[in-house]
Amino acid sequence: MITIDPAAESQALSKSALSRFASSARRAIGLAGEVDILLSTDDELKRLNRAFRGKNKPTDVLSFPAPAEIADEHAGDLAISVETAARQARSFGHTLAEEIRVLILHGLLHLNGMDHETDQGEMAAREAELRAGLRLPATLIERTHQPAHKPGRRA
Repeated sequence: MITIDPAAESQALSKSALSRFASSARRAIGLAGEVDILLSTDDELKRLNRAFRGKNKPTDVLSFPAPAEIADEHAGDLAISVETAARQARSFGHTLAEEIRVLILHGLLHLNGMDHETDQGEMAAREAELRAGLRLPATLIERTHQPAHKPGRRA
């Protein structure tokens, strides 16, 4: 289920389209259990990041895996900042909806137990493979190694 915080509401986002994408991505990953996704603001992501990770700054996506006992029914929750996603979309030259899909895919991989901060590139490889199959722009991990799109210049 996707919930859009009224403070983060955007005409460019379709809950039904994002829900369909999240279901397709979850199946492609092989992630059992439903996932709830909150689309919110930088302020809310900052609050969650501080409370759960001890980092006092906003971020683009946070993942909250469910306890193992219920993971078959509920894999976990994602929180995404629409404000950060909009800035990143502009920076990389694609739409807000595409950026939200990139962030959903990234968060789902975290819910499936992957962690690019501690692995040896496995998450990046899997994300790139899924991105191609799901017709997404560059993944979150990939683009940390490439320059941002500059308006007026060819990418």
